[in-house]
Amino acid sequence: MTHSLVLTALAAAGALAIGSASTATAEEVPNLGQVFSPFVLSTLADAHIAPPENWFPRHPVDDPWYQAPTLKDDAKPGTLLKARPAQLQVYGVQPGKVRAWQLMYVTTDFDKSKTVSTGLLMVPEDGTKPADRKLIGYSEANDSLGAGCMPSTQWTGGDQTDPSLISALPPVAQMFGHGWAVMMSDTANDGDPNPHGFSVSQYSGPATLDGLRAAIAITDAGLPSDIPIGLYGIAGGGVAAGVAAEKQATYAPELNVVGTVLQAMVVEPASFERKADGGIGSGFVFANSLGYAAKYPEIDLDKELTPLGKAMADVFHETCQALYLGVPFVPLSALYKNGRPADNPVFERAYRENRMGQASPKAPVLMTSCRDDFLVPYADVEKLTATYRAGGTDVTVDPSHCAGLETLLNPYHAGADLLGMQDVEWLDKKFKETR
Repeated sequence: MTHSLVLTALAAAGALAIGSASTATAEEVPNLGQVFSPFVLSTLADAHIAPPENWFPRHPVDDPWYQAPTLKDDAKPGTLLKARPAQLQVYGVQPGKVRAWQLMYVTTDFDKSKTVSTGLLMVPEDGTKPADRKLIGYSEANDSLGAGCMPSTQWTGGDQTDPSLISALPPVAQMFGHGWAVMMSDTANDGDPNPHGFSVSQYSGPATLDGLRAAIAITDAGLPSDIPIGLYGIAGGGVAAGVAAEKQATYAPELNVVGTVLQAMVVEPASFERKADGGIGSGFVFANSLGYAAKYPEIDLDKELTPLGKAMADVFHETCQALYLGVPFVPLSALYKNGRPADNPVFERAYRENRMGQASPKAPVLMTSCRDDFLVPYADVEKLTATYRAGGTDVTVDPSHCAGLETLLNPYHAGADLLGMQDVEWLDKKFKETR
């Protein structure tokens, strides 16, 4: 949804083809040897090309496993409803030495009602003892409205065109190299054919925390109840991880969260929209507004959208975010009858309730958004940093670089920086500090 996603495909392609920090603790971008660690290389050595019958796996809407049970009123958030072993498959390759489970669990919706989310847990088989294992709540930059777009589908051979899959591969490889388990919440039921409210942080934040609870409940995964946890989010995932960090102390105090990495996230929905409207990321701006409409009943798209807006919304509701990159420079005034949603009272409650900074995280936070982001105002990041610090949060600020000649002259460094690969070492230090 933000700058990093718009440039991920270009920056990552440059990286694979081969601003200054405000603190002294800034990490260097890891080299390829750190990404392709001995363990990661071993997973590739043991990998298999997917058999033809797995090239086009069943869509989750057509998979009975994704059918959610009816929840009782007293359903407890974080309850594991079901889980099944899953075969990882990315770009036709099935890596070895990583166990995975698709899971469905209870969580809390934006209106405090109980609902479900699905997700994917991945655990490297590297000999790490359960007592030494760490767990990452990785919130992907997946800002998709359609079903079949989320991590539990992506990482098991489903939609492979999503930029968020590309952006997640290097950091997740680093995490596996450290022996960390990785839990990715779909922040939706990926088999639900209705549009997903990906931008609604009051759902995605709790869903992230409850996904970690459910992952710990998978007995075969062997994750201790007090396992040290790091939250990691970029773009739309940065919103989910940030609000999860804000809510953790009161919503899931039993989770042992030691630190949170946030990058390129939308802090204030209204200011993001006003800055990005009609620009290169206008498709994401429109999708973002549709995400709120998917959850908030007072937003009636039939009344709000122009004929062009309705036609685009019909397509967006059934597709993944790679498509949104293909509609730049379309102003919201051409899609909404009453102008941009940020200036429309119908959207006011949704935007207000889902802004970041409503509480300060208990655990330390690394803020790594880009100063030159042409979609999200960096002033919002500075305001959020000040809010967190005023509430007692230990915040490290290390802006990523998204402009200048370095993007062309050193594509690997620029791409790695935008993907947040340097931030993994910050989490590693937090884990070591809390032993």
